[in-house]
Amino acid sequence: MSRRTRWGLLALLFMAVPVLEIYVLIQIGQVIGAWWTVALLIADSIFGSWLLKREGVRAWRALQVALTEGRMPARELADAALIVFGGTLMISPGFVTDVFGLLAILPFTRPFARRVLTAVVARRVTVARNVRRPGPPDDVVRGEVVDP
Repeated sequence: MSRRTRWGLLALLFMAVPVLEIYVLIQIGQVIGAWWTVALLIADSIFGSWLLKREGVRAWRALQVALTEGRMPARELADAALIVFGGTLMISPGFVTDVFGLLAILPFTRPFARRVLTAVVARRVTVARNVRRPGPPDDVVRGEVVDP
């Protein structure tokens, strides 16, 4: 995917997600009422904050254990990134982003999110590795330095 295509897709997401959130908010508001919708959004943000704190503490402890044991904390770092990402989605107002936030935060759905994150990162690393780095120019003459 070219850089221009990625920026276009990102711009489309930045426009489509808020429109989708507003549509879902209006639909829920029509079913349960405006005040109950606002109360549900506030309760959802409070729950997201609590869940972020709880899972963040767990991830921090797991990271410390991995470092104490002297092993590479790849899984723990991926979990921490997912928890921060999911917490940000949970705290922001809206129900659609909350669903994705829950998928990233909850311990029983996080392994799926971790596999997706690992696949995305692995693909990016592979692309970066395949980019040819400029080597020394062809007119370099190799030799030894002799002190006079």
